[in-house]
Amino acid sequence: MGGLSIGQVAERTGLSVHALRFYEREGLLADAVRRESNGRRVYTEDDVDWLNMCIKFRSSGMPLDTIRKYTELVRQGAGNEADRLALLKSHQDYVRAQIEELNECLNVITWKVDIYQEHVDAGTADGLWVTPSTQAASEAS
Repeated sequence: MGGLSIGQVAERTGLSVHALRFYEREGLLADAVRRESNGRRVYTEDDVDWLNMCIKFRSSGMPLDTIRKYTELVRQGAGNEADRLALLKSHQDYVRAQIEELNECLNVITWKVDIYQEHVDAGTADGLWVTPSTQAASEAS
């Protein structure tokens, strides 16, 4: 029975070998990782898919405890789909709020870029955001 080595999985997921061992140790994989007779880990395509999903969860700010809880629910099998859905919806709300906050930040930055671009293009940028001490020194001279 074939499979993927830890190095292959690291390459395909972008996780380090150390991180893969950590995910396994922390119970974040849906299925137990099979071992060869010599003790080497053997991963499946399903493991890679699961890890890629976990990477997206982490990148979106989902805490490890929440990923672990979701994993445990999946391992339990049918019957807790409403719990899984609630967990995912809660995180979805969190991500949407983060996106909204980032969009507000982007709007402020875009506004400032536009102002600076106008002044740089017009040759009047030297007076933008002058600190009071700098302004007082230039007025005194």
